[in-house]
Amino acid sequence: MFTHIAYDPEILNGKPHVIGTRLSIEFILELFASGATKDEVLKAYPQLTAEAIEEALKYFKKN
Repeated sequence: MFTHIAYDPEILNGKPHVIGTRLSIEFILELFASGATKDEVLKAYPQLTAEAIEEALKYFKKN
């Protein structure tokens, strides 16, 4: 169901993260909770895609 999110015990102690990064879903959500916009997050973390951010938000809502 999630193509941009993975779990790996070798990366971030198994926390769900965006594939190809060391950015946890939790961290991305904290950015939004602190008031960041999607454009600001994309600019600050160019390794992310808009699709990966959307999926992180969907993952949070599902869990």
